[in-house]
Amino acid sequence: MEPGAVARERSIRERLAGAARDALGGGRRLEAVERVTGGSKKGVYRLVMDDATTAVAYLWDEAENYWPAAEGDDDLTDPFSPGLGIDLFRAAHARLDALGVRVPALRLLDRDGAHGDGGLAIVEDLRGESLEELLARDRHAAAPVMARLAESLKAMRGHRAPAYGKVAVVDGGGTSRGSSCEEVVLGRALRDLTEAASRDPRIADTRDRLEERLLGLAAAVRPRAQYAVVHGELGPDHVRVDADGNPVVIDIEGVMYFDVEWEHVFLRIRLHEAYEPLEADGLDEDRLALYLLAQRLSLTAGPLRLLDGDFPDRAFMAGIAEYNLKRALELVRP
Repeated sequence: MEPGAVARERSIRERLAGAARDALGGGRRLEAVERVTGGSKKGVYRLVMDDATTAVAYLWDEAENYWPAAEGDDDLTDPFSPGLGIDLFRAAHARLDALGVRVPALRLLDRDGAHGDGGLAIVEDLRGESLEELLARDRHAAAPVMARLAESLKAMRGHRAPAYGKVAVVDGGGTSRGSSCEEVVLGRALRDLTEAASRDPRIADTRDRLEERLLGLAAAVRPRAQYAVVHGELGPDHVRVDADGNPVVIDIEGVMYFDVEWEHVFLRIRLHEAYEPLEADGLDEDRLALYLLAQRLSLTAGPLRLLDGDFPDRAFMAGIAEYNLKRALELVRP
């Protein structure tokens, strides 16, 4: 490990040692800090105390964010700007908890820099499987977890807001950019199309057809004036399973009020045939069609953009881009 990296690891450990004492108390001392793999926007660390008590720390810091900086990243009025920061986490946690959706229990929330610059949260450690792992291991055993997740989604779907946007913005009385969810999605999809076309010739060769298809799908969507709570990226890797078999939603900073169809398109993409227990009545087919193409383009452009930086698991991210690129092209194939 390079000297700079060693110094950073030591600094992180010192910072987390003080926070762990405040969060877990009882005369405990931090024994070990283990980086949890998978995070791309924040640092995730397991804290192991000298009596084997554990917790998980979320650290929002520029050095923990693998995504290349882009214009508008800090514009919270854009529902799709990066879900970065402790204030987004706090607002999303409060909203989901109020709806009865299981989220990791808070042990400490440091917004004021008591334990160093940038936001820091310490939450309960969920040592069980992710829903993704459980589904791969035993679909039958996953059935009650999926049923409980369906209840959580129903609660989120049933809570309506008169405005769309990040929970922190809307609950704080703010207004998001754009005139509608579909208009925001269209604008984002066109930007993703431009980015993907600049990085892959197959998208570049089909760009006109993809743009025409996006515009046509958006034109068919009818206006809507109420919005539900959605996670935004609710894949099975963002659901842990606790000791009682309850689904626990994680990576919640991007929670927003939006069209519920956005959530269900993502769920269908990630779960395939396992999605069936989560199906919801009354979804708008026009929105589903627009959001499907938009998400395929996002899941192409986003991973390709991430690969511009030093994200460690490059083969995994390249695979996501390639898979969704092919699915996007299938949607406009003659």
